[in-house]
Amino acid sequence: SNLSASCWSRLHPVNMFNSYNVKFHHRKALTSPYPGSHIERSQVPEDKVAWLTEWEDYNPVEYTAKSVLARPNWADPQINDEGFSPKFNERDGDVERKSLNGLYVVENGRPRNPVGRTGLTGRGLLGRWGPNHAADPVVTRWKRDGSGNKVAHPVSGKNILQFVAIKRRDCGEWAIPGGMVDPGEKITATLKREFEEEALNSLQKSPEEKAKLEKQLQKLFSHEHFVVYRGYVDDPRNTDNAWMETEAVNYHDETGETMDNLPLEAGDDAGVVKWVDISEKLELYASHSYFIKLVTEKQGAHWSEDPGSECHE
Repeated sequence: SNLSASCWSRLHPVNMFNSYNVKFHHRKALTSPYPGSHIERSQVPEDKVAWLTEWEDYNPVEYTAKSVLARPNWADPQINDEGFSPKFNERDGDVERKSLNGLYVVENGRPRNPVGRTGLTGRGLLGRWGPNHAADPVVTRWKRDGSGNKVAHPVSGKNILQFVAIKRRDCGEWAIPGGMVDPGEKITATLKREFEEEALNSLQKSPEEKAKLEKQLQKLFSHEHFVVYRGYVDDPRNTDNAWMETEAVNYHDETGETMDNLPLEAGDDAGVVKWVDISEKLELYASHSYFIKLVTEKQGAHWSEDPGSECHE
């Protein structure tokens, strides 16, 4: 319809960063205690989140997790460590330090969260100073009855879409089976690898089993796909100096033939994996509910029982 078309152009990911308000962005990135710790963030009132608002008394807590300070291969050194001179806002060797949202400010040698204050400096649980890049594959199919017919929602009359969801081991929340982009890795490779590891348990498969999965998945991941969102994520791990960004991509199996033959099996960071019916009642990790909503709008699927709520920011 014209309504959904105009709605879509207004919510289109290219313009999304500007149309988001800070309140939307910094809900989960202001929560305490910080994940995996007893650290309480300094409280940031809603009207003081934006850096443009002067706040001379702002005195955030400094915290970087011991697991990050131990210098695993996915983590940077501390800013003042000898020999560490990161190139912010550009490609730094194999590490992508450019933000999907454009240039960010670097203050006293530290990158500044582009969305605003979080009440915490340092890196928390995040490995990189500045943007930490992830990829989220949203794999969908139509819900079908025993005869193979699409199932419509009784109130909205729209067909119900399903997506592959995992239950995260770290926090117990349901999420898209995504993960971090490895240094030098192409985003398309990350999307496929993370789905295999989290939703198909490929790390525990034999080379033969893995090759078979790869062949089946190649069909789905080489199909036409839709970039749902590229940019900043409202993530509970974000700090003033380190934040999550993602590229969420929808791979839709229109007939269901590819995904029906793939055995879902939780692996890596996932505790459980299953097909989940999509609706506005879903409560998902970080900004994942928003990504899922955009997919339903693109596919013309059921989202809400209230027809007036299909299009709002």
